[in-house]
Amino acid sequence: MKTKFLLIGTCIITLSFFISCNSDEKTNDGSSAAITNDEIIANAKIDASVEDVTNIAEDQFSAQLNINSKPSGPIKSFLPSCATITTVLTNNTWTKTVDFGVEGCTLNNGNTVKGKMVVSFSNDFSSSTQTISYTFEGFNHNGRKLQGSKSIVRTIKETNILVTPHPVSTASIDLTITFDDGKVYTRKGSLVKEMTSGYDTWFDWDDNIFIVTGSGSTTFPNGDTFSAEITTPLEFNAACRKSIAVKGIVSITKNGASAIIDYGSGECDTLATVTKDGVTEEIDLKK
Repeated sequence: MKTKFLLIGTCIITLSFFISCNSDEKTNDGSSAAITNDEIIANAKIDASVEDVTNIAEDQFSAQLNINSKPSGPIKSFLPSCATITTVLTNNTWTKTVDFGVEGCTLNNGNTVKGKMVVSFSNDFSSSTQTISYTFEGFNHNGRKLQGSKSIVRTIKETNILVTPHPVSTASIDLTITFDDGKVYTRKGSLVKEMTSGYDTWFDWDDNIFIVTGSGSTTFPNGDTFSAEITTPLEFNAACRKSIAVKGIVSITKNGASAIIDYGSGECDTLATVTKDGVTEEIDLKK
């Protein structure tokens, strides 16, 4: 009987040890030290929302800037024909309300949007620097509600990435994103977006290529914070019709854990390789 008692006691101690080890993976508030693929995918969905609303704002600025210009080829807009645009000039400020309706519209990259975006900027297009601001009115992106504000400072200049003068936009981000399951995320950060191709063909969105640098943070519903830094500039190719980068590398950290996301070498897909603790695997960010 004593032998059996000791054996059972040993099993209980061993079981308790494993339970203790497993429980160490999560803190008392439900947060986790490890970075999961589901978290990376959720963060990528927010990235896609930020990318699309930035493109909508810049598309509206470009459309107003070139309203009297004659296209030298077919017009290919970022916005679908179902979007209704109302333009008002008040005190030297253009305000453009882009209404995607309550039923919603599908962008040329396959993402769906509902509600309104209100974009505003100065009518002084001779200025070397322009500030584009926008807000949301009942706006949803792929079923996620976006709230908050964002401003873009746009200028034409040479950079280390491209010596030819080209549009360079610095975006300040402060958004709240509510997913369709009711979970709330916040995103803050600053991104520099350079249009390195297509800037001389304003009428053709599909030939645009953007290079993006910067950093930001995402706070998850459980309080965990993802900190992300672009370590190799991201490339977005409008011809791919995807709101996900086709090149570049991002480093993310959370609760002491880290991961590297590599977007590939230019393929028009939604795949990325993720390296965590020396292990690399491929995931679909559109999942």
